[in-house]
Amino acid sequence: MKFIFLFLSQILILSCGFYSLAGSIPPHIKSISIPLVENQTSEFSLAENLTDQVLYEFNQSGILTIKDQDIAHSILKGKITKVTDGPFTYNKNESVSEYRYKIDVRIEWFDSINENNILEKNYSGFGAYGLSGDISSDGIDNDNDGKIDNDDDDEFGEPRSFAARVAINKIAEDILNDIMTTW
Repeated sequence: MKFIFLFLSQILILSCGFYSLAGSIPPHIKSISIPLVENQTSEFSLAENLTDQVLYEFNQSGILTIKDQDIAHSILKGKITKVTDGPFTYNKNESVSEYRYKIDVRIEWFDSINENNILEKNYSGFGAYGLSGDISSDGIDNDNDGKIDNDDDDEFGEPRSFAARVAINKIAEDILNDIMTTW
């Protein structure tokens, strides 16, 4: 019985050692190009901020080498299609207590070698903010991490800009996660 337990434990340990998130990406794709996201909204610098965050996520993960479009095995193109910014929750006096800033994006991941789309998907992310002007004391979980104000050390800055950054971070993380689990 002890022998069987040790044998099964070794198999489990060895099989986990070979697991890789990059293993779900088609094996012929080793690189990716991430051009500037197209922006179909009037929100200034949103495309640059989203592109930068997607590049950051890919650099951090190390799953694909980032290269120029003409030599990359794949291309990730994005288009910001819509931004919604409006009241989300109301207090008992029917006054707005929380606003939600939401970004909608269309992504296409193109396989340059086989000349086909691997992934076509819509993404959205949001951040919340109040009108107090100080998100570190507004009583809102601005970044949706379950922490509020003094308990959350990363809530600071101009409320609407912070909400946009939270939305962008969520979209970039979701894109990377979907690419790692596409195949």
